[in-house]
Amino acid sequence: MRRRSIFQSARLKLTLFYLAGLLILSLGATMTIRYVAEREYLRSNHAQLGEVQHITRSYMYYLRRPDQSFADLQQNQASLLRAHLNEDLVLFNLAVLMAGGAVSYWFAGRTLRPIEEAHEAQARFTADASHELRTPLTNMKLENELFLRQKQFTDQEAREQIKSNLEEVERLERLSQNLLDLNHFEQMPLRRAATAVEDVVASALQQAERTAHAKHVRLVADAVAPAEILANADSMVQLLGILLDNAIKYGPERGMVTITGERFGSTYVLAVSDEGKGIAEDDAPHIFDRLYRGDKARSQTVGYGLGLSVAREIARANNAAIAVKNGPQGGAIFGIRAEVVQS
Repeated sequence: MRRRSIFQSARLKLTLFYLAGLLILSLGATMTIRYVAEREYLRSNHAQLGEVQHITRSYMYYLRRPDQSFADLQQNQASLLRAHLNEDLVLFNLAVLMAGGAVSYWFAGRTLRPIEEAHEAQARFTADASHELRTPLTNMKLENELFLRQKQFTDQEAREQIKSNLEEVERLERLSQNLLDLNHFEQMPLRRAATAVEDVVASALQQAERTAHAKHVRLVADAVAPAEILANADSMVQLLGILLDNAIKYGPERGMVTITGERFGSTYVLAVSDEGKGIAEDDAPHIFDRLYRGDKARSQTVGYGLGLSVAREIARANNAAIAVKNGPQGGAIFGIRAEVVQS
């Protein structure tokens, strides 16, 4: 609520700033137009008065200063012109004030929207990260307190306790590394070069083999067309490894994860598909958000919801795109679209 009021106040201030600039421009333009119009009118009057004086001196010399009456008439008309110009000036600037206020308020909202969204995303990320960090620490604290309350314990019990602590430490280490990776790929530009797709696939499969073996999942590189893409090789291996790990994690045990690759003109598409339940419709728009996990994923798997966020940042750093959809036969299909090196 407080954050919302801060942005609302900033929006009003920015609206006033825009409106002030708009009014300054409007007043400057209208005053210039008024000055030019009045000057041209007076110049025309002066020319007409000169002609009248010439005529009266040549043909109406017996009249007493008839040009003076004409001059008085011109002065009255000039006064009326000034009054009308002033009225029009006031009305025009009032219209600018009213219309410009609405437009300025809208522009202020558009200007602050990315900042507000980034601020809200950062606040959510901080809250979620704090929660995720607190969970393993709390578990370790409770387990250690309960363990220390025992008056006697065997070596096997001590080993089990240490093993449990190490598991929580590994979870914290993975979370910290993912946070560091996010910051790295967001801030640091990558050096891209010609990279063979088949080498990236082979390295990623080798790294994912241990995880797949533990879950009895078969990894298949099916019809990966050879090509060279413009990318950073190490980061692309990491990106493909994240997708493989995600497919193994959310796919069925003793299932299969398939990698395919095909060139489409100047782009190359790598796809990783699994045989799981696919992506829920409500989860699809947020699947790459930081620390986001669907309800089913939270109840069935262990993780922090940072892997796909890292994958998205790696793709961006390589000037590539990443997307997800559900396969026609079930399961999720993650696609990476990268730039092909032109020969």
